[in-house]
Amino acid sequence: MASVLGVDRSADALVLAPGVYAPQSDTFLLADALEREPLRPNAEVLDVGTGPGTLALAAARRGARVTAVDRSWRAVAATRLNAVLARQRVRVLRGDLMEPAAGRRFDLILCNPPYVPAPRPEVPRRGASVAWDAGHDGRAVLDRVCDGAADLLHPGGALLLVHSALSGVRATLDRLRGAGLDAAVVERRLVPFGPVLRSRADWLERQGLIAPGEEKEELVIIRADRV
Repeated sequence: MASVLGVDRSADALVLAPGVYAPQSDTFLLADALEREPLRPNAEVLDVGTGPGTLALAAARRGARVTAVDRSWRAVAATRLNAVLARQRVRVLRGDLMEPAAGRRFDLILCNPPYVPAPRPEVPRRGASVAWDAGHDGRAVLDRVCDGAADLLHPGGALLLVHSALSGVRATLDRLRGAGLDAAVVERRLVPFGPVLRSRADWLERQGLIAPGEEKEELVIIRADRV
């Protein structure tokens, strides 16, 4: 493990693994939303696409019973190690999106999925871009989350989801409502383009997703309740 993991002191002393999505603006925006979320003692929380476990640990520190899922072995290893170092109990499972949690119910689901529109229509299967590329419209993973979340929520439970407005906020709201959830945008924030969006700004402009010279994207937090 020591050969593949390195400590990044700038990310709240998390242990990060090469190829695992490091905490960025979207992670911190979702963490802020989690802090505002009322959680009962021993609430069941599911963190989908946990990466190094940033959100899973934040929920665990609030007394939640946390299950974290990621398809990457390196992310699973990093999250398990970070939980040990933080002295927090987190159940970490490897698998595709919500599949490892099938048959269970949660009070809160957290998800920061891949959502960046990409020139290639197919979703990458390996490499760092797995954490952000999501097809031409950025919805290859988002739609699966929207369709599957309701089945994993207790009545009264909620999904907190973050993604870029470039991926279609209305499409997410419609999809969640179609799945039986009461969905609304609860926060919006403009952030400067990161390296990925800067590198494909010309393509995004040709697709009509950004205006010429645009250098910021809008991130949204969507809350969807199972009423």
